[in-house]
Amino acid sequence: MSAAGPPQGAKAPPGLRAGAPGLPAQAGTARRGAGSDGSAACKASEDTPVPSVGALVVLDTNIVLDAFVFSDAAALPLRAGLEGGSLRWIATPDMRIELARVLGYPQIVPRLAFYGLQADDVLAAFDRHAQRVDAAPKAPVTCADPDDQIFIDLAVRHRCALLSKDRAVLRMRKRLAALGVHAGIALAHQPA
Repeated sequence: MSAAGPPQGAKAPPGLRAGAPGLPAQAGTARRGAGSDGSAACKASEDTPVPSVGALVVLDTNIVLDAFVFSDAAALPLRAGLEGGSLRWIATPDMRIELARVLGYPQIVPRLAFYGLQADDVLAAFDRHAQRVDAAPKAPVTCADPDDQIFIDLAVRHRCALLSKDRAVLRMRKRLAALGVHAGIALAHQPA
């Protein structure tokens, strides 16, 4: 999979904004399927980093896109940690299914092409980096966005960091922290 970004002189498709020099353009976040309230997949204004708790991390779909499609600067420490083995991303089969569905969204397909990627490249990165685990039982807290509940359930079960840009998840930070989950949009520091 290529992470080099678009060819020189390439114009970003609609919805992409140009990145800083040396960084690829950044897209808006993917909108989740039915059941979302429309604000669920919006980029959060809270930029508080998440401490990497142990080596386990749960990634929501937008974070996966940031790391393996858009090469978002905020996701570079995460990607380095995954590739270097200092972080272990845990995911369920349903999380892969959601990623595959999102990669087929009409607003995502041109962005994949812009970065010289196909959906299979991103799914291969998922398969290479994510440790598959069984779905977790329902956590004692409920997310306003039902699409995000599987991420919360898994993070609570394993008491690990949950990286998400979803406002509904980020509004739950205090309740999740009480359950041993540190939720945020980026790692607090680059893993060793």
